[in-house]
Amino acid sequence: MLTRLSETPDNGDGHGVENIEEISNVIDSYSSQLWDINQKIHQNPELGYQEKLAHDNITSMLEDLGFKVTKHAYGLDTSFVAESGEGGRVVAFNAEYDALPGIGHACGHNLIAMMSIGAFIGVAKALEQQKIPGRVRLIGTPAEEGFGGKIPIIEAGAYTDVDACMMVHPGPFTECPGFTGDAYMPTLASLKFSVRFTGKTAHAAMAPWEGVNALDAAVLSYNSIGVLRQQIHPCNRVHCVISDGGLRPNIIPGSSALDCYVRSPTLAMAEELFVRVKNCFEGAALQAGCTLEIQRHNSYADLRPNKALATAYAEAMSHMGIEVRCDLNSSGVPGSTDQGNVTYECPGIQAYVGVHAAPGANNHTPGFTAVAGTKESHDLCIHAAKGMAIAGMSVLQQADLAEQVRLEFEDDKNQRSLPSTTKMFDRNAGFC
Repeated sequence: MLTRLSETPDNGDGHGVENIEEISNVIDSYSSQLWDINQKIHQNPELGYQEKLAHDNITSMLEDLGFKVTKHAYGLDTSFVAESGEGGRVVAFNAEYDALPGIGHACGHNLIAMMSIGAFIGVAKALEQQKIPGRVRLIGTPAEEGFGGKIPIIEAGAYTDVDACMMVHPGPFTECPGFTGDAYMPTLASLKFSVRFTGKTAHAAMAPWEGVNALDAAVLSYNSIGVLRQQIHPCNRVHCVISDGGLRPNIIPGSSALDCYVRSPTLAMAEELFVRVKNCFEGAALQAGCTLEIQRHNSYADLRPNKALATAYAEAMSHMGIEVRCDLNSSGVPGSTDQGNVTYECPGIQAYVGVHAAPGANNHTPGFTAVAGTKESHDLCIHAAKGMAIAGMSVLQQADLAEQVRLEFEDDKNQRSLPSTTKMFDRNAGFC
C-alpha cells in the first residue's frame, strides 16, 4: 500500500496533498496512451525544429483526452502548450521530443516527453477531482539537442508565472549507483560559437608564398587551446572541431573554420573562460596573417536545481518505495541542457531516472537508442512521472513548500551573480 501525504495543509483551508495511490492510479489508467505516444516518438525520430509528427501526435492525444491545446506555440512550428486548472499557483512540465542525427532517440527524449505528459495528466485530473485552485502546464519544448529550443520559449514569456518547472531525464544506472535515479543533478553552462579565419588562396606547389594559409590559423588555435587546458580548472571544458579545413591539398586554404563549445559551472565563469579561448584564436590569426570572425550561437545556462523542489521529488519517490539520490551538495554531471536556462527564469529541476543499459550503451550511442524504446525502460520512467506529479501537487497545495521553493530561487539568483573569484574550489575534485 502506498503512503499518504496528507499532513500538510495549504493556506489554512484544510487541503493537503491527496493520496499518492490516487495520483498513481490516475497515471496508470492512461498507461496504454502513454506507451503509444512513447513508441510513436521513438519510432519516428525527428531532428530539432523538424518534430512535426511528434508535435501532431502529442497534441492530438491531448485533445482526444479533452485538454485544450495551443499548437505551434511561442512562434515555433513544433512547440505546443496545454494547460488545465484555474487560479492558484502554476506548475509546469517540459516535454522534449527531438532526436539526434543518425542515431535517433539516443538521449531518450521519447521517454522525457512521455514522463512529462503523464505527470501533466496526473496533476490535471487530481485538480479536477479535488476542485482546488491551481494550474498545471505542459510545454512542448523542441530542439534541445544543440539548438536551444527552450530559449525562444523563455523569451516568449512561457515561464514568467511558473512557480515550479520539472522534467526527468533517463540514462544508465551507472550514473546513479545504488539508487534508481537522482533528484538533484546540476549541469554545466555551455557557450557555443563558430570561428572563421580568412586568408588567401594560392597554388600550393607553384606559388605558396602568394598564399595566406587559413588552415594554419585553425591548427594553431586548436593547439593553443590544447595548451590552455593545462591552466584551466578541471571543472571547465573546451572542445572544438575543424569544420572547414580547405578544398584540395594543392590549394593553399584561403578559408577555415571551427565549431567550439566552452563549458563551465556557471554562465559567468563560462564567459570568463571564453575570453581566454578567444585569445587563442586572435593569436593564431595574427601569426598566420589571417582575419578572424567569431559568431556566437545559443548559450545553455548551467542547470541550477531548486533544492526544495528536488527534495519534494525525492520524498515523493520515497513514499512510493523508490529511493532516488538527493545530494544537495552534488556537483552533478559535466553535460549541458537548455533546461538550465529555464532554471534561471523560475524554480526548476531536471531529475534523473536510471534504465537498464548494457555497458557502453550510454546516452548518445546507438545502444541507448534501443534501450530507450523498450517497455522495461518505459515502466521505470512511469514511476518518475508519478513522482513529478506528486511533487507538483505538493507545490500547488502546500503554501509553505511553495514559499520555500520561491525563497531558495531568489537566494540562488544572488549566488549565481557572484564573480567566480569569490567561489571556493575543491582542488581534489573533478568539478567545481
